[in-house]
Amino acid sequence: MTILIAGGGIGGLITAMMLHERGHSVRVFESVPEIRELGLGINLLPHAFQHLDELGIGDDVIAAGIQTQELAYFNRHGQMIWSEPRGLAAGYKWPQVSINRGRFHQLLFQTACQRLGESRVYLNHRLKSFEESGDQVTAKFSDHSGETDQPDHTGDILIAADGIHSRARRIFYPDEGLPKYSGLFMWRGVSHGQVYRTGATMAVIGHLTQRFIAYPITEPDADGNAVINWIAILAVNEMLKREDWNRQGQITDFIVPFEGWQYDWLNIPDLCRSASANYEFPMVDRDPLPHWSAGRITLLGDAAHPMYPVGSNGASQAILDAKALCDVFADDRDPVEALRAYEEKRLPATAEVVRSNRRLGPEIVMQMAEERAPDGFHDIEDVIPRAELEEIAAHYKQTAGFDRKQLNTGK
Repeated sequence: MTILIAGGGIGGLITAMMLHERGHSVRVFESVPEIRELGLGINLLPHAFQHLDELGIGDDVIAAGIQTQELAYFNRHGQMIWSEPRGLAAGYKWPQVSINRGRFHQLLFQTACQRLGESRVYLNHRLKSFEESGDQVTAKFSDHSGETDQPDHTGDILIAADGIHSRARRIFYPDEGLPKYSGLFMWRGVSHGQVYRTGATMAVIGHLTQRFIAYPITEPDADGNAVINWIAILAVNEMLKREDWNRQGQITDFIVPFEGWQYDWLNIPDLCRSASANYEFPMVDRDPLPHWSAGRITLLGDAAHPMYPVGSNGASQAILDAKALCDVFADDRDPVEALRAYEEKRLPATAEVVRSNRRLGPEIVMQMAEERAPDGFHDIEDVIPRAELEEIAAHYKQTAGFDRKQLNTGK
């Protein structure tokens, strides 16, 4: 079967390699003229890493990042609300890996070119439209600017993994409009700094309208310094600019509310000021859709289910999409029936993650602590009983698909 994939991001490339491994003829079309390494971090959870391991690139991913050992939530006073081990340290068969997103993307891109052949990975091809005719679908492309047409390509199915501003999604749902703004703005950067706690801890600090997230994305050096990815989040009433991952921000736009967030284990203002650059981006998502697939075309990743960056789940859910999509073609099903089966499996699951992330997912414990003990606490058990914290953490793992017992046993 010939499969066209519009979008050469994480979801698109992993889907391409999985389908190629199953014997399909795959072509990938990425809109940008060149793959650039944006130096921000992402997390890959064990249920997603499992499939990277199956592709034979798990060791390369680990070598390029760091195995996260702990997730810890703190109030704005720096007091710990909840912590739990992560990845191998939590007893999973697979690690949780924090990694430079650009480095990970480059690894996927280079591997895809090697496995599929460079002639089957196209840059500067932005999806413009598509047409179905009989048992074929033809995708039409322009260059990145949209000013010049590129040659058409025909295949048996088209997978649109073309991001939050997906052209295919807009064709399916022309009245949907822009992504929904949460009222929160993010500033993201990387800095060299001293690691804290385990040396591989993801720290999430604050409450609903003011949060800070930090985690190393490289192994510490001999002096205990590593590249630390950070995200500062503040309430901003109006979304003044459209989403653009490459738009640089100004530290003066967000640093003042964080000036007092200096703890004996992490100095947030110093960490932010030591970054060579930061990037600003509104926290947005889209409502879950009634359908992803129409005939021989379907959506994947952010094109299907853009979500708030809560619970480290965006990239991981795209990888789960890829696995589910490959599985439905295992029995030589009719392509239209297979895409319908993929949608039936993944759409309800990701819709629930989108809704959970809107409710802050596991990060709700910080807002609970802020509301119940705004001046801090002596013992978190007096504010939120441990059983309640454990239930919140366990429920999110169930929702997002990485319950340890189920994942390890495959049941």
